[in-house]
Amino acid sequence: MGVSALAVSAIESIAQRIPDATLYVLDYGRGVSSITQVVSTPPSFGVKRAGAYRTRRAWRSESWFRLNVETMCPVVISTTAQVLRRATAMLDVSGGDSFTTLYGMERYRSIADPKRYALRRGRPLILLPQTYGPFTKEVEADAANIVRQASGCWARDERSFAVLRALLGDSFDPAKHRCGVDMAFGLRARDGTQKLPPSLRSTLEAGADAGPLVGFNVSGLIYNDPEGARARYGFRADYAAAVEAFLEAVLGTGAARVLLVPHVVTPAGHYESDPEACDRVAATLRDRHADRVFVAPPTLDQSEMKWLIARCDWFCGTRMHSTIAGLSSGVPTATIAYSDKAQGVFESCGQGAHVVDPRRCETQDVVDHLLRSFNGRDVARASLAAHVPGVLGMAEQQMDDIAAMVRESTSSDAGSRPA
Repeated sequence: MGVSALAVSAIESIAQRIPDATLYVLDYGRGVSSITQVVSTPPSFGVKRAGAYRTRRAWRSESWFRLNVETMCPVVISTTAQVLRRATAMLDVSGGDSFTTLYGMERYRSIADPKRYALRRGRPLILLPQTYGPFTKEVEADAANIVRQASGCWARDERSFAVLRALLGDSFDPAKHRCGVDMAFGLRARDGTQKLPPSLRSTLEAGADAGPLVGFNVSGLIYNDPEGARARYGFRADYAAAVEAFLEAVLGTGAARVLLVPHVVTPAGHYESDPEACDRVAATLRDRHADRVFVAPPTLDQSEMKWLIARCDWFCGTRMHSTIAGLSSGVPTATIAYSDKAQGVFESCGQGAHVVDPRRCETQDVVDHLLRSFNGRDVARASLAAHVPGVLGMAEQQMDDIAAMVRESTSSDAGSRPA
C-alpha cells in the first residue's frame, strides 16, 4: 500500500494543479490501458497506465531494452514507446526508498532504468520526494551522474537531503535541489466502514469508552522470515518475540484493544504477506484476549487504511507508509525500523524519539521502548499537533513547485504532450 499511497498522492496532486494534463503511471503490466486505482481527479485530467520494466524477455514491447532500441528508430511500434516519445517529463519516485543498493543490484538497475531512459531522450527528469542511498562504492558515481543530470530532485527528509547534496557536490543548486516531505503525507483518507467486519465496526463505534485502541502493523517480510531478517539487515532483536511481548503487555492491563494492520498485501503464502503475519500474531493473542484483538481486512485500499489508522489512539508500524498514515493523521506513532530512512521522516514531525532500531537493540529493549512510547502518547499527540500542520504545508508547497517545473517543461517543448 505504500507505493499505492505515493502514486495516488502524486496523481491527485498533479491533477489538481495541471487539470488538462494526461499522466501515465509506469508499472509491471502489459501494454497501455486505463488505470483501475481509485483516484479523485477532474474530468479534464487523463490518467492511464503503461507497462515498462526490466525483463529477460527483451523482445516484449514493455522491456526497457526494446524501449531504448525503439528510441533510436524513426518509427516506434509499441504503445509504451509511443507514450514515452510524446512525454513532456518523467516524474520518478523510486518507490519512495528504492534508489539505493540496499535491496541489491537488480533492484537498483530496475529503478535506474526509467531515469536513464528520460536522460537519453533529453526529457526533463524530476525526482519526486524520496530517499537517496545508501549506495555501494561501485554504484555511487552512477547515482551521482543521474541526480546531476536531473532537472529537479526532492529529498523527503533532512537526512536524505544531506545524502543528495553529497552526491551532487559542486552541482548542487538550491533552485533545483530541495528538501521536502514524503508525498503520502498529502494522501486523503476515505471512510472504509462498509468493508469492516461487524466486530471491528462495533469496537470503533464504542470509542474511548472501550479503552485505548492500539494499532500495530506487523511486517510479513520480517515476521515470516526471522532468519532472513537477521542475515539481510543484521537484527539483534527477535522481532516476533518483541511484537508479541509488547502486545501481551498492553493487553495485560485489561483496558486496551489491539488492531493489527496489514500494509503490504501479497498472494497467500508469499513470505512478505502482512495479512498472514497479522493473522499469526492474532492467533497467539486470542487465547487470552479473544474479544480485544482485531485484524484489519486486507481489502481496504491505501486511503481507507489511512482512515482506519487515524481511528487509533496509538500506532506502531514497521512498514514506512503505515507510520506516515499515523503521523499525518496526528496519531501518536512509533516504528520498529531496520532502515535509517525512518529516523529522518519521524524527525520531520518532531517524533525522532519514537524510532526503535532492532539492529541496535536487544528484544527487551524494543519492548521497553515501545511501552515508553505508548505511555507517553498524550505528550506525542500534543507534539504532533504542533508539527504536522507545517509538514502538511510543505507537502502542498512541494507539489506546487513540482507542477510549476512540469509546466515549464511543457512551455519549452514543441507541441502538447502528456506529462
